[in-house]
Amino acid sequence: MIKLFISQPMRGKTDEEILAVREKAIASAKRNFKDGEVEVLDSFFTDHTDESNPLEFLARSINLLGKADVVYFAKGWEDARGCRIEHQCAIDYGINVIEDYTED
Repeated sequence: MIKLFISQPMRGKTDEEILAVREKAIASAKRNFKDGEVEVLDSFFTDHTDESNPLEFLARSINLLGKADVVYFAKGWEDARGCRIEHQCAIDYGINVIEDYTED
């Protein structure tokens, strides 16, 4: 079983838009692995408020990233500071990266 972490821009997006991108990421990951068995490490946190500290959520994300076998970077990740940090962590710590931006 492959443990998948999804890194995607979320600022300014609705939950529905975020979840739609996640579904594409999961489908892409399944195509990239022979057995197609993927466990998604859920980094879509719903317990945030207007007063939430973004760094706390980034820390939670990086904690999950440390458990991943592969990380999928959704389109636009280069423009999101949290995604850029996650990307650097993945590269520096040898986590496999998928950058598949096909529209399925």
